[in-house]
Amino acid sequence: MVTRTLPGTERTEPADFTAALRSLHAARVRPEVRLTEVPAPTRVAPHAVAMTGDVLADDGETELSSGRFVLLHDPSEPDPWGGPWRVVTYARAEMESEVAGDPVLGEVGWSWLEDALAERGLQPHAAAGTVTSVVSESFGDLADRPGSVELEIRASWSPSDPEAGLHLEAWVDLLCTIGGLPPLPEGVVALPGRHR
Repeated sequence: MVTRTLPGTERTEPADFTAALRSLHAARVRPEVRLTEVPAPTRVAPHAVAMTGDVLADDGETELSSGRFVLLHDPSEPDPWGGPWRVVTYARAEMESEVAGDPVLGEVGWSWLEDALAERGLQPHAAAGTVTSVVSESFGDLADRPGSVELEIRASWSPSDPEAGLHLEAWVDLLCTIGGLPPLPEGVVALPGRHR
């Protein structure tokens, strides 16, 4: 057992959860990504860790996409999970207004998640989620504002392997995709993530 302290908390964690934490903190992500560990939900599982992620433009300030990654661990292996681990994620980004009426936007959003997991060699089970697009139009005194489309992907899955860092990296890949960043060229290695 290892004691982990996050601001305002002190908990004793089992060894396998501590190993998962090490794997998360060793994850390699692109330099445009800022990860921050935040307080995790306490009622869903006995052990949890949560991170927020922001993908920033070249100016280092403009947010291209953002989201939240939560890793849950319950040694009792809840039936819906099919194991002791569950990843719960949220990702959002503003899209080009031209995609507002695209009837396959939801399917494309889900395929981006599946592709991100497959690219990391992951085969999770019990995957579930929703893809939502929100179209906003302004009227009256706000009519000069351009319309906007926001895409939200909420997903959860049960890892079939203990490498939590790979699942975080796949989720970050999804954030980069919906944020409009091109994939890294083959042979280019991402730098260690910037954690606050």
